[in-house]
Amino acid sequence: MFRNIFMTAAMLLGLSAAAHADTFVFTAIPDEDESRLQTRFQKVATYLTKTLGVDVKFIPVKSYDAAVTAFRNDQVQLAWFGGLSGVRARRLVDGSKAIAQGYEDQFFVTYFIANASTGLNESKGFPMGIKDKTFTFGSKGSTSGRLMPEFHIRKELGGAPDKVFGRVGFSGDHSRTIALVQSGAYEVGATNYAVWENEVKAGKIDPSKVKVIWKTPAYPDYQWTIRGDVEKKFGAGFTEKVTQALLGMNDKDLLASFPRKSFVPASNADYQPIVDTGKSIGLID
Repeated sequence: MFRNIFMTAAMLLGLSAAAHADTFVFTAIPDEDESRLQTRFQKVATYLTKTLGVDVKFIPVKSYDAAVTAFRNDQVQLAWFGGLSGVRARRLVDGSKAIAQGYEDQFFVTYFIANASTGLNESKGFPMGIKDKTFTFGSKGSTSGRLMPEFHIRKELGGAPDKVFGRVGFSGDHSRTIALVQSGAYEVGATNYAVWENEVKAGKIDPSKVKVIWKTPAYPDYQWTIRGDVEKKFGAGFTEKVTQALLGMNDKDLLASFPRKSFVPASNADYQPIVDTGKSIGLID
């Protein structure tokens, strides 16, 4: 019975081909369409295998929480996290470090978007007109799709989302948020600006149906986080070797799929603003 339970859990996490001691495994939060994530991160796995000289495997997960759980349980040793999920993961595994972030992740923003039926237009200040509308966040564990927009909503509208909106939803990822607002299923939503820009380039956004109405002040977001005990498996200096491989990722096609201009050094201290914001609205203890 217990064996069957374990096997089922492993399959749900995409771990049906369990990693061997000499396989370096990583995952990523599922922040947009799964097929795009597979394409992007299989390329990263190929790049890291060649650069590190060890077998590198990417495994997909179904949720932000699953990514954090896989990291905590040492089912993955490296992860592409958002700001909030990275903070949560590092707090669960002693010695874990944020080692690299996208150049743009130093000053990330969230877009508030609205269906054309609302009559809302882009503004420099917080869009007070969203009050009493229906509103969808992304994943409950998302920095850009939940943490930061909720912080500004509470600050500007003076209450929790379920008190200031007619209806509140959680789409699960940024692509779905955009689709739900564009269709009119929700009047307003909050989405990752990078995913929005990708969707625009892919021709999936109809500007006559949905538009950006506000962008938040900048904050630190996505980063690569590595487990603190990784060198016990892969040898002294392996953390630095992975760091340099990520910072040296310069293939234009690969960078464009993120999309990021480049990767730059990161540290746990860079994400203290996420810790402070999370504590202020009760998402971090």
